[in-house]
Parts: sequence; structure tokens; C-alpha cells
Amino acid sequence: MTHNLLKGKNGIIFGALDEKSLAWKTAEKAHEEGAKIILTNAPVALRMGRINELAEKCETEVIPADATDMDDLENLFTKSTEILGGKIDFVLHSIGMSPNVRKNFPYTDLNHANFIKTLDISALSLHKLLQAAYKLDAINEWGSVVALTYIAAQRTMPGYRDMADAKAVLESIARSFGYYYGKEKNVRINTISQSPTLTTAGAGIKGFNSFYHYSEQIAPLGNASGDSCAEYCISLFSDYTRMVTMQNLFHDGGFSFTLSSDDVLASFDQ
Repeated sequence: MTHNLLKGKNGIIFGALDEKSLAWKTAEKAHEEGAKIILTNAPVALRMGRINELAEKCETEVIPADATDMDDLENLFTKSTEILGGKIDFVLHSIGMSPNVRKNFPYTDLNHANFIKTLDISALSLHKLLQAAYKLDAINEWGSVVALTYIAAQRTMPGYRDMADAKAVLESIARSFGYYYGKEKNVRINTISQSPTLTTAGAGIKGFNSFYHYSEQIAPLGNASGDSCAEYCISLFSDYTRMVTMQNLFHDGGFSFTLSSDDVLASFDQ
């Protein structure tokens, strides 16, 4: 069921790779809710994924952009406003990659050149896209920017390694830039801390499957699905959440505020 929540709005979705990705699901939902969108990802990711299929489904275009490159980002916003016929109303930042995680470096022995890349790709890219949009005045008043994060930014999860630090920086950027963009342009910026979700990116994290099932047993409502995450993003893009900004919003079935559960405790009964 659709409600035309985004009818007449323009958006940019960063990070769609395949049908498992949260950005892919959000793009589909935004299109269903009446928005016109532009899809973007890094050139290397475009070669790996199937974003052109998504573009055809959403009746739109793909503009390649390295989210760590200011020139690419300024070009992205400029071309998007031309193609869409107006300023941007919402942006989804769904970008994250750690060379240290991919190469299995332990947190206590990180490659620091890789660490800088993790921070640049997974966190500073949010500041860069916001800075580009701010400079170009590319986002409409009362626009909405949402970045996807994870509870490992506040709680220790060994397998997440330097991505946890990157997500902590990401959330801080959302708060800091949210103040300035809100005060001057009424643009709101929030992060969504999503449940562990069965995505291509999540599969690369050591112990992810075990933690997925653990979280499912802890959370009173169970894990939030990728589809429900997309719906939550749509609500934050819509006019119904105009006064929500600078927040880290847990979308995790209650996991973040549940110490334990009967199911988990029962597994320790002798």
C-alpha cells in the first residue's frame, strides 16, 4: 500500500548495490511513494552491482560519484537538480567500507592507512556530501538527510572493528552539521541505527550471522527487516517528521534498550 508521502519530492540515494541493500529497498519505496530520485554509487561499486536494473525500475538515471571526492559530489548535486528539475528534498547516505575488515586485520593491529580510508569512505563522506550541498544550496528548505549507522558506534562489537569508530564519527557529523543546516536552512539531518540486516555488506563482518540470531532473540519485536528500514527512511523524508533533527534513531525492535531476554537466559539453564 502506498500513500504518496513523497509526491512532488526529489531525492538522491547513495549506496544501492543489489536487491539486498538497504539503499536499494529505500529507492524502490521512495519511487512507490511518488518521489523522483537519482541513484549514485562509486564507479567501482557500479561495476560490481546491478544498479542499472534499479534505475530502470525507478524510471531514473545513475550518476557515478565517489563520495570522498568533492568535485564528484558537486557534479552530482548540480546534475541531479538539472535532471530532476529542482532542488533536492531528501538524501540517503548508505555508504560504508573498511579495508581492515575486508582484510581481517584485528582491531589491536590495524593498518592505519586502511583506517584513514575507512573513516573517509564511511564517515567523512557524509560531511563532504553535506558540504557540497550546502555550498551549492542544493537542498530545499525542510529537506531531510538520513545516514545509516549501527549500534556498534556506542557499544563494543569486536567483529565490527574500525567501522565502529567510523560510525561514531558519522553520528557526530550528523549532529554537528545538523545544527548549522537546521539553523540556516531548516534542513534536518538524522541517523538510523538499524538492526543487523542480511545484506551483502553485513555478510563481510566476522560473526555477523551469529549476532543476527542473537539480536533476534534479544529484541522484543525481533530484528527490523530491510523493508521496514526503508519505510522508516521514507517517514523521515516526509513532511510528517519536520521537527526531527540531529537524532540517532534506533530502528532495531527494541534491542538497544533490552539487557537480555527469556529466550537467551533459558539457553544458560542447566
